[in-house]
Amino acid sequence: MKATPPDIQSVLKKLEYFCSYQERCHSEVDQKLASFPISFREKQEIKTTLIERGFLNEGRFATTFAGSKFRQKKWGKIKIVRELKFRKISEANIRLALRQIDEEEYHKTLHQLAEKRLGELKNEKPLVKKKKLSDYLLYRGWEPDLVFEKVNQLLTRD
Repeated sequence: MKATPPDIQSVLKKLEYFCSYQERCHSEVDQKLASFPISFREKQEIKTTLIERGFLNEGRFATTFAGSKFRQKKWGKIKIVRELKFRKISEANIRLALRQIDEEEYHKTLHQLAEKRLGELKNEKPLVKKKKLSDYLLYRGWEPDLVFEKVNQLLTRD
């Protein structure tokens, strides 16, 4: 017995649910749509409907993504931008998302992150401490000029 292909309305309902419990970007929706045996035209219709009904909004996704990765994972702007580009988010939406991050909170978070990591490096030699602290912050996507300024500030007071 041959399986019948899903109708467009049932696929649309599944995608609406997929988009409603978490913000999604277009590439995630494309990946999900690829799992359904429907035509390219039907996939485009579904994406258009999701956008029209407010289930899919790339600007909202970028803003939510950037804010949550900054607040929850303490990522710097470089890592946030890299991850948004990986998800094929437009430059305009990336700029919009980064503007939502408060500069004062951004610098305060960098300071707290650096202080915490420095506390974990108590028994290291000064040069090793400097390298490990810098590498840690750079890996988390913080801008090199901010990292080196913060590292020098913290290590000159010790």
